[in-house]
Amino acid sequence: MLEIDKLNQFYGESHTLWDLDLAVPVGQCTCVMGRNGVGKTTLMKAIMGEVAVASGSIRYADDVELTRRRVEDRSRLGIGYVPQGRQIFPLLTVEENLRTGLAARGDGRRTIPERIFELFPVLEEMKHRRGGDLSGGQQQQLAIGRALVIEPRLLILDEPGEGIQPNIVTLIGEVIRKLIAEDGLTVLLVEQKLPFARKYADRFAIMDRGRPVAKGAIGELSDALIKEHLTV
Repeated sequence: MLEIDKLNQFYGESHTLWDLDLAVPVGQCTCVMGRNGVGKTTLMKAIMGEVAVASGSIRYADDVELTRRRVEDRSRLGIGYVPQGRQIFPLLTVEENLRTGLAARGDGRRTIPERIFELFPVLEEMKHRRGGDLSGGQQQQLAIGRALVIEPRLLILDEPGEGIQPNIVTLIGEVIRKLIAEDGLTVLLVEQKLPFARKYADRFAIMDRGRPVAKGAIGELSDALIKEHLTV
């Protein structure tokens, strides 16, 4: 689904991604892990075109080279993105927030898919409330729902469990697995919570200093790897 090859990215003089290679298999959840500041969010932004890359390749789906695509085209290709911090519109209602995602569809549809409300019933119950009036967990559901409005083939989630209550973290994990099993979605996830990654991801990639240092099936995420690369 996604093949990243020798990707390099700079912030000024700072070299943030170093010849980075990563494969995200179709129909699975791949979890990118690592300590703070190793380049995880920068990688997600590079995939979405929010930061420029210096060199390398990001190939998506049917060998589409994303680095040559405009930012707005990437959503139309079927990539949904939930950034760290949610970034919903606090003064818009839940329904209006969801409708903002429709503009990124490639088929011109202007109605919210019912699937969103099936996955997150609270969004239908609160669709006339302003986004800023929701709890953190409800806002995260809204952010994911907005990304799903385009009915993506690839969903990118940057720390979806950050700062929200445990029951909503569990709900998000269950939604990820449901989307993979029932909708054939591919998921690329940034997550620091080890129990969440081990329960809901299929594969992992640990980053350090801008490059992956360990990869594999989630069952291969050993205590030794955790101690070496993830323990603070």
